[in-house]
Amino acid sequence: MTKPGVVLGTEDAVVAAAAAARHFSFPPPRTGGDSCRKLAAQVDLGAAAVTGSWLDSMKASSPRHKLMAPLAAADPEHDDWMERHPSALDRFDALAAAAKGKQVAVFLDYDGTLSPIVEDPDNAVMTDEMREAVRGVAARFPTAIVSGRGRDKVFDFVGLEELYYAGSHGMDIRGPTADPNNPNGKEARSVLCQPASEFLPVISEVYAALVDKVETSIPGAKVENNKFCLSVHFRCVEESAWGALFEQVRSVLKDYPGLRLTQGRKVLEVRPMIKWDKGKALEFLLGALGYGDDGRGDEVFPIYVGDDRTDEDAFKVLRARGQGAGILVSKFPKETCATFSLREPGEVRDFLRRLVLLDGTNT
Repeated sequence: MTKPGVVLGTEDAVVAAAAAARHFSFPPPRTGGDSCRKLAAQVDLGAAAVTGSWLDSMKASSPRHKLMAPLAAADPEHDDWMERHPSALDRFDALAAAAKGKQVAVFLDYDGTLSPIVEDPDNAVMTDEMREAVRGVAARFPTAIVSGRGRDKVFDFVGLEELYYAGSHGMDIRGPTADPNNPNGKEARSVLCQPASEFLPVISEVYAALVDKVETSIPGAKVENNKFCLSVHFRCVEESAWGALFEQVRSVLKDYPGLRLTQGRKVLEVRPMIKWDKGKALEFLLGALGYGDDGRGDEVFPIYVGDDRTDEDAFKVLRARGQGAGILVSKFPKETCATFSLREPGEVRDFLRRLVLLDGTNT
């Protein structure tokens, strides 16, 4: 299953530049520490959460609230956070040194990472410049999009056949249909993983119920069917109606104990109650590429870039493996298991362009 790509030399990963930062260590430790355990408790808020707790969390994840009082560049808290999560662009040489002798594999979230966060999720279109940057990376390294969106919808946005696509938070995975590193082109390998297939009928049923109950009663609410999970977007909902929206969603889900409710940026997520997330998708894809824990796991350098709470599951996997680089896309300091940071999709594009220029030879 291994995909031809680029190996970056044979030297050990020595990162002297990174060690100069007071709080910065690279590669990251295998344990995530208190902040990761604290974050894990925040990611899945659970069915027993009261409305007040959900509302507090919904407000905390709202970019509008954060923009009201952003931290100044000279703020001590901001400086401390940047020392612990330095810019992946500023520390690119250190990251490249750590990747030497290993196969780089790139994993990218979509919304907020490759495209800006927009009011209407149907308009989250990536720029042509970003598409070319992703295309360039995929021509040299195994590259995957890992998104909460439905796989087909993400493919429509990205439009590149040479990528791996993991939609529905990794519950729907397909390999490339055209691989620039594979001489067979259209006959390239295809990976298929759908661990929540048995939930398809109930997901369709709950989708219809949420559209009928939420969209018709909460102005601005939008329910998106991502095939194996559902997204209830409240970006265009007045804050005074957030509590009502949450209660409407919970009233529908009380009859479906096999589903759970989690939260992202201005969205409530309805997912099957299975042990599968973006972290599991990352592990599956690494295994499909031949770099699982039971094989050549120490020969790969995974780079995962994402902006949302759901991406923390993948960051935690990299921490546990003690290899690779998790990169959080955020303008604001927040608890994360990522090692590096980037501020917005424009910096992600610049980072991908630099990846393309790494020295190396095709295997």
